[in-house]
Parts: sequence; structure tokens; C-alpha cells
Amino acid sequence: MTAIVIPSEYGYVLAVAVASTLHLFSIGFKVSGARKAAKVPYPYAYAERSEAEKDPKKNIFNCAQRAHQNSLELFPIFSTLLLVGGLKYPQLSAGAGAFFLLGRMFYVNGYVSGEPSKRMRGIWGMFGIATLLGTSCATVYHLLSN
Repeated sequence: MTAIVIPSEYGYVLAVAVASTLHLFSIGFKVSGARKAAKVPYPYAYAERSEAEKDPKKNIFNCAQRAHQNSLELFPIFSTLLLVGGLKYPQLSAGAGAFFLLGRMFYVNGYVSGEPSKRMRGIWGMFGIATLLGTSCATVYHLLSN
């Protein structure tokens, strides 16, 4: 039977996990501000396409909303890989997680500019996810092979 020993460096992993939640909150604030500026009432998730094509504020709101939604879609994947990979490779996983979050910041800032193509400025952050996939697979392999 293999015991799981949490290394002291796992604190770095947890710090990145907490930072990722703060990042999600910050995007939520961007959406809220853009919603108010665009005057898109609740419960509507997006401005209509015809409105967004005419009103730059509504377009920015849609872009902010989509950047937030995309981040929420990736969050469970990121969190799982970060927390699993960090059990065996805490420093590498924390570094990869921080790299991913930095890329997400560029992604979100590019998207909320109102020009969706600018989101691609942060696509390099996905190398962090790829690294986390590797550390997670290696951790699982290590646990199952002992």
C-alpha cells in the first residue's frame, strides 16, 4: 500500500489554487462592470448580436462574459490537474499553474478589449495545462505502480 505524503512544498500548489480563485473573482468584476456600462439587465447572459454589433459597450460586455465563461469551463480541469500533479511534483506543478494563470490574464485582457482575436495573446498559457497534465499522469502512475 502506498501512502500519500503531502510535501511541505504543497503550500505553493495551494497558493496557486487560491490565486486562481482570485483571478476568477477579478473576471467576474470585469463582467459586472461591463454589464453596468452596457446596460444589459439581468437575467440576460449576453447582449443580442444585433445590439452588440451596433454598441461597442455591449460588444465588450459579451466579450467579458465569454472570457469569464471560458475561464469557468477550464477551472475544474486546471484545479484537478494542479492538485493531483502537485502531490508528487509540487514546485513544478505550482510553476506550471502560475504560468497558466499568467496566460489567462493575457487571454482575458485581450478578450475584454472588444476584439476577440486579441485573446490569442494568452494562448501560450496552455503550456501550463499541458505540464500539469504530465505531472498528474506521472503522479497517478507513481501511486498505482507501487
